[in-house]
Amino acid sequence: MNAQRAQEIASSPIMANVIYNGESIYIEHVDEQNGTATIHSLDEPNNKQSVSVTSLNEQ
Repeated sequence: MNAQRAQEIASSPIMANVIYNGESIYIEHVDEQNGTATIHSLDEPNNKQSVSVTSLNEQ
C-alpha cells in the first residue's frame, strides 16, 4: 500500500479491511513524509506500533 491510500483509509469513516503480518489492523495515523503508519491490532487496541505503509495490505 502507498502512503496516500493509507491516509485515505485512516480518514474514512468506513472501516477498511487492512492486514499487517496476517492480522487485521486499524490505521490510526499516517506520516506521509516518512511513509509510516501508526496502527493497532483490532484485538489489542492499546498495542500501538509504527510500521512502513508498504507492509500494509488492503483486502
